[in-house]
Amino acid sequence: MIYAFKGFIPVVHESAFVHPQAAVTGNVIIGRDVYIGPGAAIRGDWGGIVIEDGCNVQENCTIHMFPGVTVRLEASAHIGHGAIIHGAHIGRNCMVGMNSVIMDNAVIGAESIIGALTFVKAKAAIPPRSLVVGNPGKVIKTVSDEMIAWKTKGTQLYQTLPGDCHATLKPVEPLREIPADRPRQEALYATWEAIKREE
Repeated sequence: MIYAFKGFIPVVHESAFVHPQAAVTGNVIIGRDVYIGPGAAIRGDWGGIVIEDGCNVQENCTIHMFPGVTVRLEASAHIGHGAIIHGAHIGRNCMVGMNSVIMDNAVIGAESIIGALTFVKAKAAIPPRSLVVGNPGKVIKTVSDEMIAWKTKGTQLYQTLPGDCHATLKPVEPLREIPADRPRQEALYATWEAIKREE
């Protein structure tokens, strides 16, 4: 669902995919090849939200802010299931792990990885290429070339998802039996282990 608020209508690039069960409200700009999953709440009522090209905001994520703040997800930011971004700035090609919370005015440097269930405090300044875990989140090491390559491949898979959704996602009635000619998904996607072996 896309909602206008106080004269602000979300701007969504035609190549992006916003799931019908997501809610996008007000002063929101969504770039090319962005995927917004079901249950995501992207609420630009009190401030702006800019989601740059190639980002993904997965199922049940929340993006919001205090009044007058603009939240920015730089290109290829990867926001895992259930994460909350409140008034923060997420750098280019970052990954925010599942159920993490990034608080107000935090700045996450480019190509950083925030571990699942991590809490990043308000006004935190995370240097580029940092691996952050814990509550409160602490930098435990530098992200290696191998780690960022793995992250980038995962994000590239999400960057193909909007096109796939536009082409093939549709509401249907469920089948009652498994058809004999049901395709194998392994033929459509390399397994995660195969992707890791290629590195």
